[in-house]
Amino acid sequence: MVVFAGQGDPRRSLSLLWRADAPPPTRGGPGPKPRLSVDAIVAAAVALADEEGMGALSMRAVGDRLGRTAMALYTYVPGKSELLDLMYDAVYAELPTAYPESDPADWRAALTAWAGEVLEFHVRHPWVLQVSQARPVLGPHEYAGLDTLVTLLRATGLEAGVLRRLVGTLFPFVRGSAQAVADARLAAAATGSSDEEWWAARSAALLELVPDFAERFPAVSGLEAEGPVEPYPGEGTEGAEAVPYPEREARETFRVGLGVLLDGIEAARVGRT
Repeated sequence: MVVFAGQGDPRRSLSLLWRADAPPPTRGGPGPKPRLSVDAIVAAAVALADEEGMGALSMRAVGDRLGRTAMALYTYVPGKSELLDLMYDAVYAELPTAYPESDPADWRAALTAWAGEVLEFHVRHPWVLQVSQARPVLGPHEYAGLDTLVTLLRATGLEAGVLRRLVGTLFPFVRGSAQAVADARLAAAATGSSDEEWWAARSAALLELVPDFAERFPAVSGLEAEGPVEPYPGEGTEGAEAVPYPEREARETFRVGLGVLLDGIEAARVGRT
């Protein structure tokens, strides 16, 4: 399920994202019901999406969480499209906008820290991965995240044209890695079978049905036979067993892939000197 941001009225959506217009008056009512606000509605919607996924999101479901009808929400947020934009931008506020613990000159350490933060952010909010990057939300927190990455990349000394393409390389790479981790976590619950059960059943069937697998796919088979995969940090230590194998693989792939990308940036820096 892929959804596209920015489908609501442009003027209304952007005014809500940037809080450019005065908010509607807070309306109190009889009884102990909490007063509504844009922020309260967005927070309830984010909690709903975090717990139940994007498919559960509706104005009615958010209203139920707040003890209100869907109609009561429309005074503050015009509809689901605008709400999705607000949710997306709101969670981006969780990402750091600076990495003071890193040496400003150590661009590699800073980018490694940034990538780790962005990965975990998407794992916390897997519904964000369903929002297409084809059309940005254009909200303040989304721009802050972009500004942070550009600032970190500027420390490499590479020209602006290259930096633009690196933004377009690094961010999708981290999102793709987060998708692999999120999918690994959701697979068992969504399918009703554990990873061990799934692989055991299909591996046995594959070997039986394709006995010449190694001869037909020598590159893949050779790669598997050439040696052990580097362990994920912490593997073999107490608590490592709590992380399922597919997630460990996804995280290790992220670590190695990020290292190769950063090696490429270093090579580009050396090549221009």
